[in-house]
Amino acid sequence: MEKILSISIFFLTLYLVIKKPKGIDIGWSATLGALLSIAVGIVSFSDVFKVVEIVWDATLAFIGIVFISLILEKVGFFEWAALHIINFSKGDGIRLFIYLILLGALISAFFANDGAALILTPIVYQKIKHLGLSKKYMLPYIMGSGFVADTTSMPLIISNLVNILTADFFNIGFFEYASVMVWVNFFSLVATLIVLYLYFKNDLLKKVDLEAVEDKPPKYAIKSRFIFKLSWVVFFILFVGFFVAEYYHIPVSIVIGLGAFILGAATYKEEIVDMKRLVLKETPWKIIIFSVGMYLVVYSWKNVGLTDVFMNVIKKTTEISLDLGVITTGFLAAFLSSVMNNLPSVMIVNLSIADTGLDANTMKALAYANIIGCDIGPKITPIGSLATLLWLFVLDQKGIHISWGYYFKVGIILTLPVLFFTLVGLIVVLNVFS
Repeated sequence: MEKILSISIFFLTLYLVIKKPKGIDIGWSATLGALLSIAVGIVSFSDVFKVVEIVWDATLAFIGIVFISLILEKVGFFEWAALHIINFSKGDGIRLFIYLILLGALISAFFANDGAALILTPIVYQKIKHLGLSKKYMLPYIMGSGFVADTTSMPLIISNLVNILTADFFNIGFFEYASVMVWVNFFSLVATLIVLYLYFKNDLLKKVDLEAVEDKPPKYAIKSRFIFKLSWVVFFILFVGFFVAEYYHIPVSIVIGLGAFILGAATYKEEIVDMKRLVLKETPWKIIIFSVGMYLVVYSWKNVGLTDVFMNVIKKTTEISLDLGVITTGFLAAFLSSVMNNLPSVMIVNLSIADTGLDANTMKALAYANIIGCDIGPKITPIGSLATLLWLFVLDQKGIHISWGYYFKVGIILTLPVLFFTLVGLIVVLNVFS
């Protein structure tokens, strides 16, 4: 009975999060699910503190990254980068496509997948719409920028909320994580470029009229030279801060919070951004409520024994071969992410890996596979991540409607080969560095 209750509450919560009936915020939906779980006794009050301990650093770090991204977007940093990429293409449509994919991967690495998808895509749209293209010729650039935001969101802990949660859960340091996943990310980037090009090659422009795209040089995109220059200083501070944080075991959210504070204070002084609106309305504080609530709902699966099924699959395949365990864990995480969203999925698989009782190094290898599955797997379906749902909404507001049927068709064709090649890349990297 408890298992039925746990599953029912989970899917009710997921339905409310995705559908948002009557405009119910995702934070309230997750809170309702958490309260129901506590009310029926499948989650205890002590579990609340366990979940908060697990998610607080990851969630605050994510909020800080989004805050920094929003400031940089408002001062024109990302538009400046996009305009440079367009100029570098020298009018070659295929080269422009490749450069935009690379820019998306770079933004995703340092400003998280949500920042890449939700900030870069509108900029790309604004620039190419001036060409007067039909939807057919706009889709490769729009879909490409959205797709790469997730498939290359694994090189750093800060590149995806999934990464932060898993690294915190298994006590993987910032540079320990990067020493493995930076290399793995190259496999994903190469695979992403290949599958995107092969799928969209017939719809890519051969030549781009650069004058129609932008008649001003990139520097005109910058709304504050001071903030623009300061941002590079902040990047350096963050880089050094991550070294210090790993050595002294300081939470990554503290380092990112410092960077956010410096940029926020400078922006407020320059009066470039409406900081009150940015802090109160545009920064996604609801993610904090959502994280705690949703993870409490998912934690009930562990309490009622539902994660035992996944744990047994992971453990038995890993005992046969670590390589098989990595592939199995990655595809399991991807499947769960595609049908139930990647945020609850990463928690379910993390808990399952922890319950296997395998040695620490093996569990870390499986944790990396879980990250890959939960970073790439969500691209199979529109409900795979909240970022994708928001991305589709933003595009719809701009007159580009992408149906769920089209998205699923494209998503499954593009995602599965990239997922497999990236997991193979993880196996190669683990063998090289072991």
